[in-house]
Amino acid sequence: MAALSVFLVEDNHKIREHLVPALADLGSASVMAIAESEDEAIAWLGKHKGQWDLAVVDLFLEKGNGLGVIEWCNGREPRQRVAVLTNYSTDVMREACLKAGADAFFDKSTELEAFFEFCLDIHR
Repeated sequence: MAALSVFLVEDNHKIREHLVPALADLGSASVMAIAESEDEAIAWLGKHKGQWDLAVVDLFLEKGNGLGVIEWCNGREPRQRVAVLTNYSTDVMREACLKAGADAFFDKSTELEAFFEFCLDIHR
């Protein structure tokens, strides 16, 4: 079974530094690209349609925000998933992200285990 191809939209270097190897440690996920801004993410997605399995999106980015990235992904293939991984975990934001088209929403500080389980479930 091929590794899960992950596109990571995250502007915080420290978080990326921990998240990329953690995904690799799952044994089933590989981060194929990283974007730090909404525009950079959308440009990459536009050039790589159908080439990724999971987009992991933070809400607050260097420029722009994750909601724009989520909305852009609405034309994705049925097998492709979008997960929000953020520190800004309010009920209103969770609802807005799911309404915008995210498949899942996780709090970085309290739901990492659930996020990794979600990644494993996609790959099964």
